[in-house]
Amino acid sequence: MSASLPADAVPICSARGCRAPAEWALRWNNPRLHTADRRKTWLACAGHRSSLGDFLDARGFLREVTQLAGSPTLDW
Repeated sequence: MSASLPADAVPICSARGCRAPAEWALRWNNPRLHTADRRKTWLACAGHRSSLGDFLDARGFLREVTQLAGSPTLDW
């Protein structure tokens, strides 16, 4: 069973203790645990995009970083 979020739910940064709205999606996988096409997602605010990305990249897990749809930094 999957839970659905309310339409007005705001995605929150995945950094520990951060409650800021997320602006970025960091898509990653651990090749020792996941198939090559599997992607997990961490969300990041502008302030944590680099630190979360650096953490994943140092381990060889980071696959892509994209802006979240509806983000205030997304250029239309």
